Amino acid sequence: MSGPATDDTVRALDLDALRAYIGARAEVRGGLTATRLAGGKSNLTFRVADEAGTAWVVRRPPLAGLTPSAHDMTREYRVTCGLAGSGVPVAPAVGLCEDESVIGAPFTVMGFVEGDVVRTADELAALPDADIAVCTDEMMRVLAALHAVDYESAGLGDFGRPDGYLERQAKRWLRQWEYVATGDLRDVEVLGNRLLERIPASPAPSIVHGDYRIDNVMLAPRDSGRIVAVVDWELSTLGDPISDVAMMCAYRHAALDSVLGFPAAWTQPRIPQPQDLAERYALATGADLPHWDFYMGLAYFKIGVIAAGIAHRTRAGAAAGEDHAAAAVPEYISLGLAALAGNG
Repeated sequence: MSGPATDDTVRALDLDALRAYIGARAEVRGGLTATRLAGGKSNLTFRVADEAGTAWVVRRPPLAGLTPSAHDMTREYRVTCGLAGSGVPVAPAVGLCEDESVIGAPFTVMGFVEGDVVRTADELAALPDADIAVCTDEMMRVLAALHAVDYESAGLGDFGRPDGYLERQAKRWLRQWEYVATGDLRDVEVLGNRLLERIPASPAPSIVHGDYRIDNVMLAPRDSGRIVAVVDWELSTLGDPISDVAMMCAYRHAALDSVLGFPAAWTQPRIPQPQDLAERYALATGADLPHWDFYMGLAYFKIGVIAAGIAHRTRAGAAAGEDHAAAAVPEYISLGLAALAGNG
């Protein structure tokens, strides 16, 4: 989906500079136009097309409210390059520009993939039950395929530090809270510290997406059972694959609607429930999912701080009208505490 050009689009992209950059890597015929693509609450995503209709996807950090360790364009580009030909569908890489003088920020350029994105409850309602079933099964297959990728062979051996991943995650999101805190919510520190006290041993590490749900996959037109690209790799790294599964399941909660600001497809009752999704993943991989209460507690904790980050960018002027995310923060922290207590 896309929207008309806005002041944010003009501020975010220098189309003349972008044309010169893309033109050095691909044929560009005529001038460029850009439209903001819907989806994502962090990095900005645009469809950029030339006069002949050839299109690319450009991603760049938000215009304000940046936080430490977020908005890493190099990370997104590296993982998509590494996964090319792996069996995990990704958009073709065109270029990574780390020179902020070109358009005012680092950015990536990817080939545009034709596909359908199911973001909203209304878009999901248009799909028959059979399509939803094959889509969710395909999502589990692709996530299992991602976790099975030999990251060393993919050139991603230094993409992250899998040892101590869970502890670093809890500490990282506690630190992030210091920058994006939406109020005096003491339970955030309570949950973070309880997680640190219960760190389990991790299984063998894998590439993790970090933000996997239905609106971050693109479905083949007229074929909901085939994913043509997995997108939004901003949180990807090397880490614990069970944490990836838990994030996907934690996003199923209705609180995601407050984070996104609309009724999300992924929260609707026609999507399999979290336990069912976890079981389908376990069936696809043959793997157990031990310490599930911990993983769900960590996932709710991370989403709560992510929601606070969206609210932080709103206050900084990067995303006007998105103050709805702040309301989700205490709900997710409460869900995390309940999950750790075995009541999730």
